[in-house]
Amino acid sequence: MGSIYTLTSICRTGHTSRVESVFEIIAEPSRRAILSLLVSSQQSVGEIERQLGMPQPAVSKHLRVLRDAGFVESTVDAQRRLYRLKPEPFQEVEAWLAPFRRFWSTHIDALERHLDRMQHIDQSTPTKKKRGKK
Repeated sequence: MGSIYTLTSICRTGHTSRVESVFEIIAEPSRRAILSLLVSSQQSVGEIERQLGMPQPAVSKHLRVLRDAGFVESTVDAQRRLYRLKPEPFQEVEAWLAPFRRFWSTHIDALERHLDRMQHIDQSTPTKKKRGKK
């Protein structure tokens, strides 16, 4: 029995450290900006450099980190290398966040109900005409 719990503990720790490394990678603002650009379409280093106003060596460094972590992959198109997102790391983050979603879902649902009540009150309350001074 003890060995099963040990294995579970090892797996849990391994998963946690992998997720932490994913969060460390996406915590860097320049990397998030690159990921945001790649959401819409694949981009070359030059295109990323121009859009973000970053020097080419910095873009290449961040792309290398993102590629090594599995967030992006590249293909060669003539003389340029195009980068695009890979879904797997984002699915891992999504899976890790799933149990926490209920915390903000509850608050969002409560806000929606409150706004619906406020709208209903506003629609059912007759407008009062302001009376001027005599």
